[in-house]
Amino acid sequence: MIEDVERCFRAVQGKDRRFDGVFWTGVTSTGIYCRPSCPAVTPRRRNVRFFASAAAAQAAGLRACKRCRPDASPGSPDWDARADVAGRAMRLVNDGVIDRDGVPGLARRLGYSERHLSRQLADSLGAGPLALARARRAHTARTLVESTPLPMADIAFAAGFASVRQFNDTVREVYASTPTDLRRRAAARDRSHRIRAAAPALGEGRVELRLAVRRPFDGGALLRFLARRAVPGVEDVADGAYRRTLRLPHGPGTVALTPECDAVRCVLRLHDLADLPPAVERCRRLLDLDADPVSIADGLSADPWLTPLLRRRPGLRVPGHVDGAELAVRAVVGQQVSVAGARTVAGRLVGTYGDLLPHADGALTHLFPTAERLAEADPAELPMPRSRARAVVGLSAAVAGGHVDLDRGGERERVRSALLALPGVGHWTASYVALRALGDPDAFLPTDLGVRHALARLGAPSDARAAERLAEAWRPWRSYALLHLWTQLSEGDAA
Repeated sequence: MIEDVERCFRAVQGKDRRFDGVFWTGVTSTGIYCRPSCPAVTPRRRNVRFFASAAAAQAAGLRACKRCRPDASPGSPDWDARADVAGRAMRLVNDGVIDRDGVPGLARRLGYSERHLSRQLADSLGAGPLALARARRAHTARTLVESTPLPMADIAFAAGFASVRQFNDTVREVYASTPTDLRRRAAARDRSHRIRAAAPALGEGRVELRLAVRRPFDGGALLRFLARRAVPGVEDVADGAYRRTLRLPHGPGTVALTPECDAVRCVLRLHDLADLPPAVERCRRLLDLDADPVSIADGLSADPWLTPLLRRRPGLRVPGHVDGAELAVRAVVGQQVSVAGARTVAGRLVGTYGDLLPHADGALTHLFPTAERLAEADPAELPMPRSRARAVVGLSAAVAGGHVDLDRGGERERVRSALLALPGVGHWTASYVALRALGDPDAFLPTDLGVRHALARLGAPSDARAAERLAEAWRPWRSYALLHLWTQLSEGDAA
């Protein structure tokens, strides 16, 4: 349970949507748990308990509220901000590591014994790793039941359940409804869903979802950032949507993401539906959908240099990535060259070393080269200066050999140290990888030329040392301040 109960209860009394997904409200008199903004009558204080995870509420014997549907809220921003064991574990659980490798695999990835990991998660989140994975499966199952016409058996295995019976039992226990009842009620709520559910299947491996976001949400800035850096064959931005290929645990896939004001339309094409949970999680972190823009703006608004930028771009997100190894290679390729130049070189790498997509999807034709493939490349044959080519090969060998862990479960400081130990990898590259691959909310690049130009345009001190001193006041949200600087510079260039 959460200790700061008075603050939580004030949020419940105010129906504050900012706290949806941050904590869950358990009502002992009714046996349900809700999101803080639930429109129902506020329960008596003595009947309320607060939980740090939906899994903890479920473990306490509570079922999900049918009115506010607490599992449909965005994820907790804590999992991205926290660098402790609980935060790292939740990022890996959401990526489906337990479904693929079990609790032993999760503990191994984090460097702890199973017993110690279970104790840490129980202390921090009120639930162990199996309960957290079960809650994630239940959430995925409900999303698929309510938003797709997939058969229930397909949904069960796509969500990570070992059997249809386990799927049915879990849904009944968590939601006090059968899967069929959930689909029927969703159809009654949303006429467009009823049409979709009655229509033929969207195509083998094709799933359409809506990804929840916290408002305000500046999806347009995300699209422009990704469009400037889109690698031919792997990424494409057109008609208000970002599309890219995905290398997933069970096979390749593609995704199209279309930002809207309060959600993101997500259309996935998957080789294996078992890859749905990790695909969705990677899309969420690509677009930074679990961020809390109001808290971030509050933390940065005291700085007079940033205040006009915050007003101009409320809800600005930090673009993440779906593959840490790919992002790291692209960061090295982009050292000391323009964005357009880095994009061209990356496209040549894809054409030579990338795998062809089994079924091309318009402009999407290739998967980005694996670390193993690039580790075997001859630096003399890579389309870049020899020193940078050696850095790409060395980085890829370190990733392929397990010496550098670039998934969201890695210890950020340890990953940074490992990157800096590699020849040809400097502080700019290590910080950029932390920013986008590791999801560090407090990364900053004081030597970046764009940062210095943006600060100069604002009239602020702009040399590297002055920028670093200025940014100390922006902790722990320096990554978001950095994106505001880059965005105002690119907008000025476009103008």
